[in-house]
Amino acid sequence: MSGSEVSTSFTSETSSKTDRRRDRVIVTVIEHRELQAGTSGESSAPAGLRSTNVGMKIEFAPLNIPVQRRLQTASVLQWVFSFVALAQCCLAAFILLLLSDWWILALLYAGWLWLDWDTPSCGGRRSQWIRSWTIWDYFRDYFPITLVKTVDLDPKKNYIFGFHPHGVLVAGAFANFCTESTGFSCLFPGLRSHLLMLPFWFRVPLFRDYIMCGGLVSSAKSSLSYLVSCPEGGQVAVIAVGGAPEALDARPGALKLQIKNRKGFIKLALKHGAQLVPVFSFGENELFDQMENPAGSSLRTLQNRLQSIMGVALPLFHARGVFQYSFGLIPYRKSIHTVVGKPISVTQTPSPSSEDIESLHAIYLQSLTDLFEQHKHTYGLSDDQHLTFI
Repeated sequence: MSGSEVSTSFTSETSSKTDRRRDRVIVTVIEHRELQAGTSGESSAPAGLRSTNVGMKIEFAPLNIPVQRRLQTASVLQWVFSFVALAQCCLAAFILLLLSDWWILALLYAGWLWLDWDTPSCGGRRSQWIRSWTIWDYFRDYFPITLVKTVDLDPKKNYIFGFHPHGVLVAGAFANFCTESTGFSCLFPGLRSHLLMLPFWFRVPLFRDYIMCGGLVSSAKSSLSYLVSCPEGGQVAVIAVGGAPEALDARPGALKLQIKNRKGFIKLALKHGAQLVPVFSFGENELFDQMENPAGSSLRTLQNRLQSIMGVALPLFHARGVFQYSFGLIPYRKSIHTVVGKPISVTQTPSPSSEDIESLHAIYLQSLTDLFEQHKHTYGLSDDQHLTFI
């Protein structure tokens, strides 16, 4: 956890009277600094009071925290829940409804689901109302998250945004392209963003309808083709190019991108003449720690095996909790700056050759590198930090 931290440790030789006096001083300092921090990120907030039990080393959050910060934490908590457990809850609710006296409602929904099955691959079903919920503003301010525009984009064209890095839960991509909290529609008028997600999740009853409201669509080839072939233009397909494998390497300081063999989106861009736009989200990998899982380890082998079976990654991540800062699934308060680069002009090639694909792929990698190098100093990275493509 970054930022100033007020903590103390007690040894067996220290008298109980000194312990109590030191505790009172620590609590006073913590509460004073917490009020000064206001709604700023965790980097400027105190770490909290460390437990007097040296073995546990739990840093509790102060009680006197502004309501705004509590609301920010609550908004992030529901977001983490939606990623980790909401799909399972929706499936369980559907099954329970099917087994209850209201089973007719479940059958009616199942019939509608069959009729609506292809919607996630045909542009989805966005809800501007849900994308504009106030809860997403609290979500944005928790980190905070900002969307950085470098050039104007022509609303008459279609675009493929290559989002990097994937991170654990793609927080930056969600806030910027599935909500209006960072002002996407204002920064890029005339464009509609769609974040691509594994098709698996659109087979879960009820859950699929919720995620489509934010602009999430299937990452199937047919779904991407549908978006970028829109004759009126104005469609933005956002792809976390590194995908599930990259999530397994997402940890603070990581700058390795799984992209060397990711060329499917390049081929579709050529086939439909969609403009390619590199996007780099500074701070995306700083939100969670992850259990050590180097290549070849037993844990990594198991994760790769499960990924090949289920199609989804299972990173064993951890960060902080709701009422303490030592462990839990709530991300750290780290700033995220998502920078949208310059578009790469693509000439439509209905049947692109391998040479066409390789050439455009090389141009994309260079553009992504230039974007990173141009902005890395602005967001706290040093001269010796560079992207690594694997």
